[in-house]
This record gives sequence, structure tokens and C-alpha cells, in this order.
Amino acid sequence: MAGAPRIRLTPLTPADLDAHLAGQDEQLTRWYTGGPSTREATAAYLHHCSTQWERRGPLRAFGIRVDDTLAGTLDLRFAGDEVDIAYGLYPSWRGRGLATRAVLLACRYAASEGARLAVIKVDPANPASAAVARRAGFTFAGGDTTFDRHTLPLTP
Repeated sequence: MAGAPRIRLTPLTPADLDAHLAGQDEQLTRWYTGGPSTREATAAYLHHCSTQWERRGPLRAFGIRVDDTLAGTLDLRFAGDEVDIAYGLYPSWRGRGLATRAVLLACRYAASEGARLAVIKVDPANPASAAVARRAGFTFAGGDTTFDRHTLPLTP
């Protein structure tokens, strides 16, 4: 992608607290976090994320960074040979293809960690998130009243 900003995925840490809180808006809290968070709850979650990285636990929470700026977050949750992917961008970073690129980077990482199937669960009322899954090559695999399921086979 010529001219596209360089993005990186880095482990999410407690040092990201202020940037993460500053980036939250109604859409992010609705689709990604389930509701507004307190500073204390967010700090506890970021500490948990760091602990999961240290222990190589099933949660791998990433910061989506453009240069050194936190633009959003992406979580991987490993369960056997599957990995669930959830992502959210802060308002000023949306609409630039960053979520799709972050999902593709996360899929490469997940495959290197042994995952064979990536899954994105999308609220049917959130077409923007479903579009990210489609652009990243995921296939609609069915749904229910809560989530549509999109899957992508991974290779090492």
C-alpha cells in the first residue's frame, strides 16, 4: 500500500492507560468494550493483559500503533487451535484500512502460535466490523441473534 501509514502491533501495557481512555468513544464502548470503563477498571484490565503476555496466557492484547501513536486495540483469545479476534480503532483512525491491516498482522502472529482457524464475531448491527472481516479474507460462517461468525483458515 503506497502511502499507507506504517502500523505495528505491540503488547498492550499499563503505560497505554491514558491514550486508551482518551481514544474511547460511544462506538468503541458499544461494539468493543460493552460499555464505558472507569480508570481503575481499565488499569486493572491493562495489568491483566501484561500478565497474560508474561505467562503466555490465552489472551494476547495488542495496541495498534501508527508510528508511536496508539490508534486502537486488538485482542486475540486462543482456545485450542482457534483464535478469536476482536478489534477497535479510536475515532480519528477509522476509515483508513488500519483495522483490516491489523487483523491480517494478527492472523500471521496467531498462525505462528499454532492457531489454525481465526474467528471474528460481529454484532449483526455493526456492518463496519463485518466489512473488516470480509476485506481481510474471512468468510461468513453463520450467525445467531447475538453474533455473526466470520472465519479464516490459518497456515503456519
